[in-house]
Parts: sequence; C-alpha cells; structure tokens
Amino acid sequence: MKTFVIPSFYRSPIISAVKNKRKLNDPRKKDFSPALLDFGTVQFWIPRHFGFCYGVENAIEISYKAIAENPGKRIYLLSQIIHNPSVNEDLQSHGLDFIQDTLGNQLIPWSEITAEDIIIIPAFGTSLEIEVKLNEIGVQTNAYNTTCPFVEKVWNRAVKLGKSDHTIIIHGKYNHEETRATFSHSRQNAPSLVIKDIMEAEKLSNFILGKVSLEQFNQDFEGKYSENFNPEKDLEKIGVVNQTTMLATETQEITDYLRQTMIDKYGKENVKDHIAETRDTLCYATNDNQSSTIGLFDIEADIALVVGGYNSSNTTHLVELLEQKFTTYFINDETKLHAKEEWSSFDIHRKVEEKVKVNLNNDPLRIIISSGASCPDVTVDRVIQRILELTENDFPIEEALRGMK
Repeated sequence: MKTFVIPSFYRSPIISAVKNKRKLNDPRKKDFSPALLDFGTVQFWIPRHFGFCYGVENAIEISYKAIAENPGKRIYLLSQIIHNPSVNEDLQSHGLDFIQDTLGNQLIPWSEITAEDIIIIPAFGTSLEIEVKLNEIGVQTNAYNTTCPFVEKVWNRAVKLGKSDHTIIIHGKYNHEETRATFSHSRQNAPSLVIKDIMEAEKLSNFILGKVSLEQFNQDFEGKYSENFNPEKDLEKIGVVNQTTMLATETQEITDYLRQTMIDKYGKENVKDHIAETRDTLCYATNDNQSSTIGLFDIEADIALVVGGYNSSNTTHLVELLEQKFTTYFINDETKLHAKEEWSSFDIHRKVEEKVKVNLNNDPLRIIISSGASCPDVTVDRVIQRILELTENDFPIEEALRGMK
C-alpha cells in the first residue's frame, strides 16, 4: 500500500497509534471488531476502519504538491477538494480559491481563468463538460488531477456497460459532485439514469413491470436521465453503478431489487441478459468503514460520536448506521463539545446543527467514536482529548494506548 506524503499536522499521536497497532495485529484486514481504548472512567470504542482513505490522502498529497511546485502562481480548486471544512480551510489559507461551490454554482467566472493558472481537480472528479472548458482555456488538467482511482473505476465500468448495450443506473445523490461527474461520463457511453434510494428503485421497477405510465416515470425522474432517454426501450438491459460514498449495502439492495424485477419480467433463465453483475464498482474503503461500523453493534455504549464534514455523504451514512442502535452525535470538530452537559450536533434528517443536552456522568462512560473518510485523524484526537477534559480524566494517554484491546 502506498504511503502518502501529507503535512505533519494531519497526523495524530492517538489515532495513528491505534491504527498502527491494529495494522500490525491484522495486516490482512480480516478482523472487523472494534478496539477498546480504556481511560478508566472513560472508555472509547473505535472501529477497525475509519478516517482518511486512499483517495483522500492522494488528493491532499497532490494539492500540497501543487502549492509547493507553483510559488507565485494562481492556484484554484474546481470545488472543495474533499468534504471536510478544516482541510478546505487550510488549503484556502495557502491562497487557493474555489471556482465553484459544491452544487456546481460558479464562484469565479471562467473568463477570469487563464492557461497560466493551476487547477486542481477534486477527489470526486469532474464532468467532461468542465474538462472541455479547461482544455479550451489551455489548462493542463492532468497535472494536478486528484480524482479518486475508485471513482475512475466506476467510470471505466460504465464504459464497458455501454459497449455491451446496457443502460447505466447510478445509485447516488443527483446534486453531489461525484454523481454529477459520473453521470457526465456515463451518458457519453450509454443511456443513464440516477436514482437516490430503494424507494426510487421501486418506482423504477414499477415502470419496468408496466405498473405505472410513461408520464409517471417522467414525473418521478425528471432531470435525472440523459438526453434522448427512452424508458420503454432503454430499461430492457441495465447495470447498476454507485456513487462511491453511498451505503454499499443500499447499492446492493437496489441491485438485488432490480435483478428480481428482471426475473419477474423476463424469467430467471434470462436474467443475465437484462442486468449486469456490478458488485466490483463498490469502493473498498467505504465498504470497510461501513462494515466496521456495523461491527460496533455487538457492544454496549452510552453514546456514539461521528466526526466529519456535515456535507460528507460517507460520514452521513455512518451516522445513519449508528443511530439505529445508539444515541448518536454528529460533529465536525472538538469545538462543538461546549460543556459537559451541552454540545452542538448536526441533525442529518432536518439538515440543521442544534444544541443538545448530553449526559457524561456514567462510570465508566462508554463512547463509540468514528469519523468519515475525509476527516483528519488529528481532529478525532482533539475530540478524544476534549472529552477527557470535560470529564476531568487525567489517565495517561500512553498507558491507555499500551493497554488497548
């Protein structure tokens, strides 16, 4: 596995030590059980996999390389490099500006960009339309392209699906940067449609099985399919790919549901002619993080804490999983832990951050702590240290690490 060169302030004394110890004990990543970091009156349960993934570390390394190699030049990010506020703010502090926001709205006109400028393409990738625009300006798009290789894998799979006359069903959030990029690439190769969840898969299935009208289909999926999409013809042969930060289990559930739809319509003996096997498009890091989160369900804990950017899709899905069993708080850093009795937490359902009452008086206090793929380990460190401070726990960190189970 490649070792990335990223600024030292992203590294952490606590979480890095936890991950290194788990790596030594489980080099093949087969054990998805959590680790216990025991501070006596406070216990932290930590999943096997969480935090920075390959694609994120690659994006950060390339971004700081661009800064180091281009002193005095204007450097732009197409949009947020990843969905983490501290990472984006640090890059901006080095003079980088965003050309677009996360929804694709223009912040800096293309007319202001020149061939001399440095453009960093984010880990989510970008659309073919933007690539054409940059090439017309004369920008070298390959110089600092941080597109995650697992996102590119999905694009390459879409090319193969198109060549075999499959229509591409993208499981993703339509306005997410990665889904917009994947849709742009896939529609060049085949008819393409974006669906968000199993409920939209059911609507799609109802049309395939002739239970709803073409008018209803157009109403349900308006603006979510490629130009000249013909539902009556293009849904006879499909393949499902995913936005790599979505729940892997949900992508598989959607695929299985649509496979059953094709069995119902064409018969089990013909199903391979109507839906492709696309399990290989699931991102291993997202899958590992989610499997490790599910591995926490067997323990008893008082609360769960998820750390990361509020607009991070993969982090939001960790919250969705944990809140099925635990009282779960979603914070972007330690500053949200205002006092022992009151924190600020982001509600993923109402999309608002709000102050909440917490109880940290249990002895021992059992806390699950995890983070999204775009959250630096050092941020998780600071959250742990803040909780120890709030609970007036002075147990030596080094001793807790030595005794980690």
